[in-house]
Amino acid sequence: MKFRILLAVLVVVSAVLPLSAQVTTSAVPFLLIAPNSRASAMGEAGVALADDAWAIYWNPAGFAFQNSTEAALTRADWLPAFGLSDLWIAHGVYKQPLEEVDGVVGVAVTYLSLGSFVKTLNDPTPLEEFKGYEFAITVGYGTKVGSDLGLGVNGRLIHSSLAPFGTANEQGEGIATGFAFDLGLLYRPSSLFVPFTDIDMGNAWSFGLALSNVGPKLTYIDKAQADPLPMNLRLGFAYRALESEYNSITLIGDISRLLITRRGAETDEFYKAMFTTWSQGSFFKDQMRQFVTGLGVEYWYGAPRLIALRAGYFYEDPRSGNRKFMTFGAGVRYDIYGFDFSYISAFEDQHPLGETLRFSLAISWGGM
Repeated sequence: MKFRILLAVLVVVSAVLPLSAQVTTSAVPFLLIAPNSRASAMGEAGVALADDAWAIYWNPAGFAFQNSTEAALTRADWLPAFGLSDLWIAHGVYKQPLEEVDGVVGVAVTYLSLGSFVKTLNDPTPLEEFKGYEFAITVGYGTKVGSDLGLGVNGRLIHSSLAPFGTANEQGEGIATGFAFDLGLLYRPSSLFVPFTDIDMGNAWSFGLALSNVGPKLTYIDKAQADPLPMNLRLGFAYRALESEYNSITLIGDISRLLITRRGAETDEFYKAMFTTWSQGSFFKDQMRQFVTGLGVEYWYGAPRLIALRAGYFYEDPRSGNRKFMTFGAGVRYDIYGFDFSYISAFEDQHPLGETLRFSLAISWGGM
């Protein structure tokens, strides 16, 4: 049997994951797509900022330092350069402080529409039409484990429906369900002295670490063909360079990399890949180029915050995917409402991610 299997899936994989001589593709790469316009406008960085509901994606430990209730939505046409109107992604999140658990609980949903496709035989005669889609439901929790340190954890249900049948003589369906969890730490020192000086830079810096999408492989047809989840390690900083009554400037930076070990057609289980990933090749020649870098800046004007301007830079080594683009965005806050948008400007013509626009809407109440 022959059918037009999801071209969009291949496009998403090539646009989201690094491709290199050391193949590191995974299942459900949509889990790596930045969910909110604010972080997307700052080089797709945010592990050490994590100060709103989208912390559930960037670093659930950010919930530990929040005390407001918030609901937010984001939508974007995905890979607009390909002109596929039915390829889009949407995110929704809600978070709520709960005294009973001494922290903040959040729930998030991500849905990726891969569009409609036609099943055929060995000729163009259409047999049936089907739709491809993927979604994830995440429940998160963050709490303080000290005055300056937050701890967060997520649990995630993942469902991927690529096709309701197998290819050729394969038994089963191109449908899989799995689960994963995330862990995060966020350190916001109230006192941080510059060595050999009396300068205290406390309450200006924060440092974050998050390990996401940790879980067993996803199986579509049989276990022999199972693919690993996009387990990802992310570290970063945020620095408030200016804070006055009407103006504030924050600088952020992230580095991240996939923790996937592939030997030919075989991949290590996640609990092995955490360690074996670091043993492939030399550290400076092979390991360092696997890291992805995101840098960003955010300016706010107003008391309280009213208008934001953002910019960033995203970089991936040419030998490991070669994604490089500038990001821009802005935001407006009025009372309990917030609106943000972001724009990706790729360095090369007709890049799949070029001209991607994201729009986010948030409502926050009951705290800061």
